[in-house]
Amino acid sequence: MRINRWRRNSHNKPKSSKKNVNPEIDDSLKSLVNQMKKSNDFIHYKNQQSPNPFYINYFMSLVDTEILHRDILPYLNREAITSLEKVQVEVPIENIEITSDLKKIENQLLNGSIMIQLDGNTDKVALIRAEMKKAREVSVPEVEFSVVGPKEAFVESIDTNLNLVRKRLPIPELQFEEFKVGKLSKTKVMVLYIEGIVNKENVNTVTQRIQDIEIDTINDSSYIVQLITDNQNSPFPQLIDTERPDRIASVLAEGKVAILVDGAPHGVLGPTTFVEFFSAFEDYFLNWITASFFRVIRLFAVMFSILITPLYVAVLTYHYELIPKDLVSILVISRREIPLPPILEAIFLELAIELLREAGARLPTKVGQTIGIVGGIVIGTASVEAGLTSNVLLIIVALATLASFTTPVYKMGNTIRLLRFPFLFFAHLWGLLGVALCFCYVLAHLLRLTSLGRPFLEPIYPPRITDLKDAFIRLPLSFQSKRPVALQTEDTMKFSKKKSKEKQEIDE
Repeated sequence: MRINRWRRNSHNKPKSSKKNVNPEIDDSLKSLVNQMKKSNDFIHYKNQQSPNPFYINYFMSLVDTEILHRDILPYLNREAITSLEKVQVEVPIENIEITSDLKKIENQLLNGSIMIQLDGNTDKVALIRAEMKKAREVSVPEVEFSVVGPKEAFVESIDTNLNLVRKRLPIPELQFEEFKVGKLSKTKVMVLYIEGIVNKENVNTVTQRIQDIEIDTINDSSYIVQLITDNQNSPFPQLIDTERPDRIASVLAEGKVAILVDGAPHGVLGPTTFVEFFSAFEDYFLNWITASFFRVIRLFAVMFSILITPLYVAVLTYHYELIPKDLVSILVISRREIPLPPILEAIFLELAIELLREAGARLPTKVGQTIGIVGGIVIGTASVEAGLTSNVLLIIVALATLASFTTPVYKMGNTIRLLRFPFLFFAHLWGLLGVALCFCYVLAHLLRLTSLGRPFLEPIYPPRITDLKDAFIRLPLSFQSKRPVALQTEDTMKFSKKKSKEKQEIDE
């Protein structure tokens, strides 16, 4: 009826909006609505309460119905809505968009918008934002907990995370670039940097790699990390994950780039260096002497965790002469009834520790803690009494495991756990020479690694003397007046070192 009437009166050239009806758009919009109506959570109904009836379309699972019934329907039913432009005027919601772009209509509906279509006008629709926002409250950091300092952590809502960063850096130079990644998930990914400080090459590298991603879904920021890292076959993480907004604000001020992903409670930082994975952000809240002492302990603990068990296997297998005389008797007594060679003894204990750690991580919190403590005591005691392992090796493996927990970044801790096993096999094959060969191989691999095109082992190689002030030790903040040389920032100075040393004298 409507199409026939339009054809019959076409020679009169009516001034109504029906003259713009495009049958192709009409059919495409109908097919889009029919496609979405297959889902039970899609609402499509004709509102008869208004003087001029109109159609309302939305996904019930994405739209906040309180906004619909409080801020939209009362104003649409109050007066006759004769045009979509009047919808923009009457409804007290910002950014009401009128469009006929089917791709935009589809995207907006799937992102929580309400589509208003006037009866008889199928050329254009009005899109009103009314998305449902559900997210947990900002909580205390769990992975990067600190005794002193801020107690805020990222959540799964990217809008909340951006707010946490923006309120720490209330400057217009802080820029956000948005991308949609994932053919199915359409996940929102934000790239953060400070204009005028950051090296644009780093920003271009990150944005180009994100734009080149081809994948169905992005469920977490870890997907982005795996897809944009320089060497995806390396066990070493080349970008830092953090759940602390204060850490992201701090490194942005240094000239780095941050990535936030909608649905992920962690941000990604880059480019980064090897020594940064052993620097806890709490170091900057402590006195520089204390912070440097803890940082050196962490580095020593990492080397101890990787090398102590392979050294035990190498010495007992090939190099008895290296054992001090006072220690020989203890080792002989502890291994007198052990039927296994040192390599099998060490692998048995290492795998037992890894099994306990995985079981504790996968089980509920209270049960996991019980399994970790009780299982460690029972298995350790039983293995020694059964004569499968020596008590000396049990102490060594326990200390190595404890030392691996000192790594502030969780992913680097996993890498350290993994590295112990190739070192063990090399130690069994060639003794101390095998340990040295494995160490050289790992060092050569680290020398070749890059993070967003920047040297991963900086400031060790290439040597950067000025960057050593915040590497193995942390010098006082007054000494760190320049940004890291490796980042090649546009603005190299943080503050004037001369003015920071000036002391105001109080007139008496």
